[in-house]
Amino acid sequence: MTNQAIEGARWTIHDLEVLPENKWTRYEIINGELSVTRTPHRRHQQVCVKIARQLDTWSEVSGLGETIVTPGVLFSEADSVIPDVVWVSRERLAQIEDEAGHLTSAPELVVEVLSPGKQNELRDKEAKLKLYSVQGVREYWIVDRLTKQVEVYRREKAQLVLVATLLGDDEMTSPLLLEFSCSIRCFFPE
Repeated sequence: MTNQAIEGARWTIHDLEVLPENKWTRYEIINGELSVTRTPHRRHQQVCVKIARQLDTWSEVSGLGETIVTPGVLFSEADSVIPDVVWVSRERLAQIEDEAGHLTSAPELVVEVLSPGKQNELRDKEAKLKLYSVQGVREYWIVDRLTKQVEVYRREKAQLVLVATLLGDDEMTSPLLLEFSCSIRCFFPE
């Protein structure tokens, strides 16, 4: 990842319109700072698909919401991100989806799979955690595909706080996702 910060410059979603389009590059803005990342590693994407599959299967059975992979989430002109996976209730989706298919406010659940590198880890564990907390995300999962663990953050007193670190045969459940349950082993390829 490369941060394209210029002393005193603040990036906005309008600046993204003039950047070159490339299917191998992702642009995100957090608090006016531009992050440019390459498309994630194949194994990263496999984990995203496995998590999305578990959430999507539950969503189809429950009828409560939708699972979306790599949606654009436009919180403001200075905060635009592309989480790996989100889950949003049908009611909320009707309120926050714009005509272009972007989400304009917080989905209930956001999942980020860590990419290797200290800068990537800091972005997901600090900058995005703070952004998602401020924007009202109710639950945030940070998934480490290398250690095969999941940090679960839930909203308590208006902020996201770490409530569990799951690994091995631990079961993923959530008060947000009624009757959803799966071993976190299901998130990781063999």
